[in-house]
Amino acid sequence: MFNSGSMSRNKKMKDVASYITLSVLSFIWMIPIMWVVMTSFRKESGSYTSYFFPKGYTIDNYVRLLTDNTQFHFTRWFTNTLFVAVCSCVISTFFVLAVSYVMSRMRFRMRKPLMNIAMILGMFPGFMSMIAIYYILKGIGITQSLAALIMVYSGGAGLGFFIAKGFFDTLPRALDEAAYLDGATRMQTFFKITVPLSKPIIVYTVLTSFLSPWMDFIFASVIMGDNYDNYTVALGLFKMLEREFINDYYTQFAAGCVLISIPIAALFISMQKYYVEGVSGGAVKG
Repeated sequence: MFNSGSMSRNKKMKDVASYITLSVLSFIWMIPIMWVVMTSFRKESGSYTSYFFPKGYTIDNYVRLLTDNTQFHFTRWFTNTLFVAVCSCVISTFFVLAVSYVMSRMRFRMRKPLMNIAMILGMFPGFMSMIAIYYILKGIGITQSLAALIMVYSGGAGLGFFIAKGFFDTLPRALDEAAYLDGATRMQTFFKITVPLSKPIIVYTVLTSFLSPWMDFIFASVIMGDNYDNYTVALGLFKMLEREFINDYYTQFAAGCVLISIPIAALFISMQKYYVEGVSGGAVKG
């Protein structure tokens, strides 16, 4: 009885210590976000202040960012980024789900070696290939275009099939076999049976496919070059930090950071349940 009570107290103390530690870490993690938000409403201009809390607050930074296009075209950049992200998301999601279904349901020669090659290639960061990709795009004459960005972001999406494949492995094969007996083709089975049962992994794939083009800077900067009208948000906001602009546009830069984070935050909050289910259900299987 004594040991049981002692163990219970120890467990409570550990739980309290864990909650305190997580609370402190959460507060530390929130400090940069709070600072960016407050800077976006800061009335004083300039990139550096010796104090944390602004002395005055205003919404003019947001108004100027969205309406003043004399120097920076934030609304155009936002539209470009949204267009590229949505198109890349649709194409990438289809590629990932199609490749995942094939790897999960079909058995064919070289299947295992192809999976191993995909895993090895996934260990290397994508920007290692950006010079080669640039010259390929230049050779076919589509650099500095939104179409080039969409091709780059969605072209290699099929290699990231492992998580979705693991999810498809958890679906009973008996469903596919029953559909085949009823005369359904593989495509009909995929779209009418597998896809309706795969909402968690579809949501996970959509979110991850949307995030990459939305936040990418490296590929966009290499491909777009000096084509100002086709800049994405990442390139445009970075330009605000150049020496000749940073003093006057720093608070607008912070406002832009807040605005581009809203769609991502809304997506994650609304789809968090399915996102977690997709990750937890996507264990890699052979």
